[in-house]
Amino acid sequence: MKINLVAVGTKMPGWVTQGFEEYSRRLPRECQLQLLEIAPAKRGKTAQPEQWKKEEAGRILAAIPDSHHVIALEVDGKSWDTVTLSAQMQSWLTDGRDVSLMVGGPDGLDASCLQRADQKWSLSPLTLPHPLVRIVLSEQLYRAWTILQNHPYHRA
Repeated sequence: MKINLVAVGTKMPGWVTQGFEEYSRRLPRECQLQLLEIAPAKRGKTAQPEQWKKEEAGRILAAIPDSHHVIALEVDGKSWDTVTLSAQMQSWLTDGRDVSLMVGGPDGLDASCLQRADQKWSLSPLTLPHPLVRIVLSEQLYRAWTILQNHPYHRA
């Protein structure tokens, strides 16, 4: 299974890239994590968040193959603890399809992305900076994998 993190935003600080790569490289081939960066919409002086979200949605959805199991990272999604995430990961592995995780831009995900999603997941009720989300996601996916492998990384 491949997991694609489809995230709006480019030109992240070095610490973000380093953090994401640290955990993604720890995952084995059968659970490979890759980042697909989506260019954000150009924001002008007049606020048009719905238009910006639509533009980003077009790019996000174009990057996701039809066959993928899609999860939208959404504040109104279900909250999973780490053990639940590992059970979700087991379910994805059993399903046999690749997985795409969608992370929107500063204005969130467009309704078309939410409609495409098979699941909606909330990392936290807190508002997290988008660069940090990449690191948290990659670490939690690695942690979930270690639980499935009975590896001592996760200590409950």
